[in-house]
Amino acid sequence: MDLRLNNKRALVMGGGAGLGRAVALSLAAEGAHIVVAGRTQEKLDDAVAEITAAGGKASALVWDLTELNQIEARAAQAASQLGGPIQILFNNGGGPAPGTAYGQAADAWQSQFQNMVLSIIRLTDAVLPGMLEQGWGRVITNASSGVIIPIPNLAMSNTLRSALVGWSKTLANEVAAKGVTVNMVLPGRVYTDRIAFLDNARAGREGISLEEVEKKSKATIPVGRYGRPDEYGDFVAFLASERASYITGSMHRIDGGATLSV
Repeated sequence: MDLRLNNKRALVMGGGAGLGRAVALSLAAEGAHIVVAGRTQEKLDDAVAEITAAGGKASALVWDLTELNQIEARAAQAASQLGGPIQILFNNGGGPAPGTAYGQAADAWQSQFQNMVLSIIRLTDAVLPGMLEQGWGRVITNASSGVIIPIPNLAMSNTLRSALVGWSKTLANEVAAKGVTVNMVLPGRVYTDRIAFLDNARAGREGISLEEVEKKSKATIPVGRYGRPDEYGDFVAFLASERASYITGSMHRIDGGATLSV
């Protein structure tokens, strides 16, 4: 299937590793021109090398999304590297440390709101005018299955990512008639360094082995395994494509059936 992404201009946040890197690889494989953005130059350069070795087009942009006063300038720099306005935006930020809902300091909530929610909103606001002017665009925001069924001991993630759900749906309705789709993707246990970190944290918290943690986790997933990053990336590439032009205002689970709701 031709996804009609050839020469589309994409900005992939967190593109140096994990789910962001998987998205960058999948988009590039379909012919999109990618800016991979993130905080670590070495990881970004490695991602660009992998993409270009496979015949794709990519460049790196060091960018700490939590620096709110740099967002507009960095977005403009990304567009310059791409040679035109950004057409596909993959919003993807880091998650907070595990923790309970009760007893968190007020400044921790405020800091994480700025890092996880406000940064995404401001970045999208910076990119949207170019999409609206062209009459075509894709805004895809990574969240978590925890926005549907809260994940124990990930209170901040459950809470703050849920704020993006209401924002994304509202924005989708505002720009749908102008050729821009806005969707969210909700990964379950797609294996990345973040999942490895959470599994190790659980092992330490419960006093069990990492192997036992993985066994317990896989037992909750109907397909019986963790997801692969490329499975996630390929779905995002479809969602970014012309083939998905009638899909907007939606949340899409990529979790092997693990979310226990319809």
